[in-house]
Amino acid sequence: MDNLCHTLVGAALAQTGLKKRTGLGAATLMIGANFPDIDIVAILFGRATEFRRGWTHGLLAIAVLPFVLTALMIAWDRYKRRSGGTERPPVVPRELLLLSTLAIVTHPVLDWMNSYGMRWLMPFDGRWFYGDSLFIVDPWLLIMLGFGVWFSRRRERHNAPRPWKPARLAIGAAAIYIASMSGLHEIATRSARQELSGSTKASHRLFVVAAPADPVRWRVYADDGDRYWRGKLSLARPRGSRVTFDEAPIAKNAGDPAAIAASRTEHGRRFLDWARMPWYRIDRRADTTLVEIVDARYGARIEVMLDRPTPVPTRNER
Repeated sequence: MDNLCHTLVGAALAQTGLKKRTGLGAATLMIGANFPDIDIVAILFGRATEFRRGWTHGLLAIAVLPFVLTALMIAWDRYKRRSGGTERPPVVPRELLLLSTLAIVTHPVLDWMNSYGMRWLMPFDGRWFYGDSLFIVDPWLLIMLGFGVWFSRRRERHNAPRPWKPARLAIGAAAIYIASMSGLHEIATRSARQELSGSTKASHRLFVVAAPADPVRWRVYADDGDRYWRGKLSLARPRGSRVTFDEAPIAKNAGDPAAIAASRTEHGRRFLDWARMPWYRIDRRADTTLVEIVDARYGARIEVMLDRPTPVPTRNER
C-alpha cells in the first residue's frame, strides 16, 4: 500500500489510546507502520526488484525490526533528555517493543493484499505471494482512517469524552472493509474461472486483481501460453457475461532468440525475478538488438541492448 495509508494506520492505532502506554508511543506507531520500507534505498542502487518487499518485509524482518526500532526510539529519547529538550513522559522499553511489533506487522500484511506482492520467506526463499484484494492506493481506506484520526484528535483537543472512539471505529471499519474485499476477490476469481472454463485464454494462468475505488469491478489477466489477455470483470452484471477482454492480446515473444538472450543478462534476470507477466518488445537494428521487457500489470519496463544482431525466429519458434 502507499505510505500515506501506512502512516494513517499507525496514527489511527495511536489514537485508539495505545499512544498513552509509553512516551513516544504515537511516533513509534507511525514510524513502525512505515519501517519495513527502509528498503527503498535499494532504488538508489538500481536494485529495487531484488530487495523491495523482501528482506525488510519477510518473516525474519518482522522478528528483528521491532527490536531495531525500539532501540532507536530509546536512543532518541535519551538524546533529547540529555539535551534538555523534552518534557514528555518517559519511555517504557517493553511497551515500545509491543507497539513497534504491532505497527511493523501491519505493513507487510497490507502490502501483501495488493497485486505488487510480497516475499514473505525472504531471505531464505524469493517466492512472491499476492493477495490481489486491494488496489495499491485505496481511497476508501484513506478516507476511513483519515476521518477516524481527525475526529479522534479533534475530540482530544476539546477534552470531549471518549476521544478514542472515532479511531477505534475507523480501525474496525477498515478491518471489515479489508475482509469484505478479500471475500469479493474470491467471488470474482471463481466467477472468472467458471466463465473461462471452456476457453483457451486462461489455459496457463488466470488471476483477478482489484481495480481503483470500485469493489464490484475487477481486472482480469489470463495467460494462454503465448499471449496475455487483459480484461475487466463486473460483479454487478448477470452471471455468464461478467468478463470482457480487450480486443487485442499481448504477444509474449518469449521464444524469440533476442528475448532469451535479454532474459539471461543480469539486468534481465533481476527484472524477471519481480515481473509477474513479462513480455518482450524487440527492435532489430543493423548491428544491435534492443529488447524491452515489460510487465503487463503496470507497464513497468526495462531496456536491454544486445551488442550484436539476433536472428528473426522462424514460424515454429514464435
